[in-house]
Amino acid sequence: MIVRAGAARDSAAALAIWRAAVDATHGFLSPEDRQAIDAQVSAFLPQSPLWVAEMDGEVAGFMVLDGDMIEALFVDPSRHGQGVGSALVAHALTLVPQARVDANEQADNAAAFYLAKGFERIGRSPCDHEGRPYPLVHFRFPAKA
Repeated sequence: MIVRAGAARDSAAALAIWRAAVDATHGFLSPEDRQAIDAQVSAFLPQSPLWVAEMDGEVAGFMVLDGDMIEALFVDPSRHGQGVGSALVAHALTLVPQARVDANEQADNAAAFYLAKGFERIGRSPCDHEGRPYPLVHFRFPAKA
């Protein structure tokens, strides 16, 4: 597996991964919100500080790292459990040892993943960043002993 800086050519693959991953893990989104978020992500990804994980020459996952914040981390559902997300987080932590991340509380795979990587829960918001009724859990690394 290779983690590398994303390029403009990776935007379409990242968007396809986002869509597949959200369909697999974010069933709690209303159809209207799913459509609105898709439009936001479609506009956001091409201008984002993107990192991609490649397996067998194909983009298997991506991360948006902005400052000390992991803004997005998504893995192709066909690659779940194969270390793609772990590789992206490990890379983020080499760049930003005190990284933060927000995760949808209703995406039951997200909190367990970040806790297993050594992040600690530091807060919760009742809505997402756009004010929609999807609670966020806030994490930071490293967890305090």
